[in-house]
Amino acid sequence: MTTTPGADPTMAHRIGEQTVTVLGPDGSPLAGAEVTVAQRRHAFGFGNIGFDFIPLANDEHALDPKEVETFGGASIEQLERLAELWLDVFNTATLPFYWGRFEPVRGRPDTGRLRRTAQWFADRDVDLKGHPLVWHTVTAPWLLDLSTTEVEQVQRQRITRDVTDFTGLIDTWDAINEAVIMPVFDKEDNGITRLCRAKGRIATVRMAFEEARAANPDATLLLNDFDMSTAYECLIEGVLEGGVQPDVLGLQSHMHQGYWGEEKTLGIIDRFARFGMPIHFTETTLLSGHAMPSELKDLNDYQIPDWPSTPEGEERQADEVVRHYRTLLSHPSVEAITYWGLTDDGMWLGAPGGFVRKDGTPKPAYDALRGLVKGDWWYAPTTMRTGADGTITVRGWYGDYEVAARGETATFGLDRTGTAEVRLG
Repeated sequence: MTTTPGADPTMAHRIGEQTVTVLGPDGSPLAGAEVTVAQRRHAFGFGNIGFDFIPLANDEHALDPKEVETFGGASIEQLERLAELWLDVFNTATLPFYWGRFEPVRGRPDTGRLRRTAQWFADRDVDLKGHPLVWHTVTAPWLLDLSTTEVEQVQRQRITRDVTDFTGLIDTWDAINEAVIMPVFDKEDNGITRLCRAKGRIATVRMAFEEARAANPDATLLLNDFDMSTAYECLIEGVLEGGVQPDVLGLQSHMHQGYWGEEKTLGIIDRFARFGMPIHFTETTLLSGHAMPSELKDLNDYQIPDWPSTPEGEERQADEVVRHYRTLLSHPSVEAITYWGLTDDGMWLGAPGGFVRKDGTPKPAYDALRGLVKGDWWYAPTTMRTGADGTITVRGWYGDYEVAARGETATFGLDRTGTAEVRLG
């Protein structure tokens, strides 16, 4: 693998060794006992969008074809099978808060459905992120009827309302999405571009972070963009100099024009790692069909009636998925990856970028990624015996673990502290 000064292909920074003291029900060390240790969850965020499962979480048997980027042709039974595939690999879900779909009629947000969906994921031990609080695309059409001052007022109110309504369920948000292009976006008229043009990028970013932070001081807030040029770096510099502090930098990697490769990917990470913030690859796509023409500047300009997945494309996608994930995890600044869709049905731009075909069957890329997440990068159940002091040593990937002995179980987190204590019973 190509490396940079910031990368380590051995991924030693993802692995730790923990001395775990196992206590019996009475609180005394369990000496000389046979115990089984198993990993239950990764600390690293292996994410995917959770849009598909809004109908399933809400027990809706009539699926709405207008839902954004969902498995539109599926039955509830198919969604249940899809959920099994999703939950077997991913531990972090992004849910859609596109204003134009979340609140198409002013004052009637889709809060109930999204809360039930968030709870469905939370019940399955999945972390959640809302996407996005401020964006100029798929925004509320009724903003066009408002003055710029009124647009800012309702945008602030929207941030406060949604962050507050979901506190405790969704505590991570893309606070603002694609601010680099926001004031010069010219594909369609919208209230947010008008607002950003009037306020400027940095002031608009400040608005998003101020309102979200006030609504939930403990939230993790991302600045997210697709523009990997120096323009995004300049925006970040301006934001920081302006006293705004994102918690995480979001980098998008929709590779519809071909796989970036290790050298380019690591170069991008190093450029943004210099800001000293964690990095999330918030939107990733790799295709199992032909690539878009390289001369296209805006991916949205490529609209074709049929974009098939092919056998040779699927093998290439599986190889590129493994290479891309290995590259990202080799860099200690990267803390999460969100793949942008599980299935080809409903994929952004109709691209064959999913891990699952339109008929619901997994592609080789799904098996390849699962082989990493639950194979190469997973601590398999291991039986060992505690010492005289009741301790065992566990070396594995950072995350949540379970100890089982004598019919009882207890959990611990394998982290950088180096020690843990669990009590059975």
